Parts: sequence; C-alpha cells; structure tokens
Amino acid sequence: MPTTMQNYALTWTDSTGRARASSVAYDKGSANSRKAELEAGGNTDVTIVPIRPGELPQP
Repeated sequence: MPTTMQNYALTWTDSTGRARASSVAYDKGSANSRKAELEAGGNTDVTIVPIRPGELPQP
C-alpha cells in the first residue's frame, strides 16, 4: 500500500491588515504549532491549508 504524504501551509492576516502565506510546507503537527505562534503574535484569520508537495498557497 503506497504512503501518501500530506503537506500543509498557512495563510493569515498580519497586524497591519496584509494577507500573508507561508513560504514553507509543514506536517500537520508543525502546522498546528506554527498556527498557535502566529495567533499569539497578534495575527488573525490564521488557516491551515492542505497542499500538494511543491505547492504553496497564495495570500
């Protein structure tokens, strides 16, 4: 049975109102940790987005 790897990225709005997107891919646990860090830093609308390997989301 093949193993499928799922990558995740994050999108958010920074404190100045600018839309942002991560420039790296995360595994699920790391994405959750990064989301918590971003929210603690005052960012809003932090969303974990499933992506394919090699893809990155647009802000």
